Amino acid sequence: MDIMLATMCYIDSGDSFLMLKRNKKENDIHEGLTISVGGKFEPGESPEDCIIREVKEETNLDIISPKLRGIITFPSFDGEKDWYTYVFTATEYTGSMFEDCNEGELVWVKKTEIQNIKTWEGDYIFLDWLVKNKPFFSAKFNYKNNKFIDYTVTFYE
Repeated sequence: MDIMLATMCYIDSGDSFLMLKRNKKENDIHEGLTISVGGKFEPGESPEDCIIREVKEETNLDIISPKLRGIITFPSFDGEKDWYTYVFTATEYTGSMFEDCNEGELVWVKKTEIQNIKTWEGDYIFLDWLVKNKPFFSAKFNYKNNKFIDYTVTFYE
């Protein structure tokens, strides 16, 4: 079984999430979409180590006490690997945000406007869970040829 471990984080300002409009990397599966910051684990990292490092690399912000909100499995997402993604939010951080990120444009997206951004179809579903402060979740989102098929979810109180 070939798997990839990854993290994503939505920095929460109260009425908005910090997101990344992907428009700078070549051959980017996320090209033109607005997604979370985050990325792949490096050897020896915990989910918290990974998201703290990824947020720093992509935003220049140091998040404090990231909160694990759920885990999403994306079977064969890139056509080859199953992705296991730890979903975090963070409400506290220090530092000043990069004016220019090498992966795209950092943007604050109002929670009331999330349905108007261009992103993966499944992201609208779990972003709604984050906005509505749903309990911890374990979900599986199925895509085929980059098209959303369906999902399953279990919420834990």
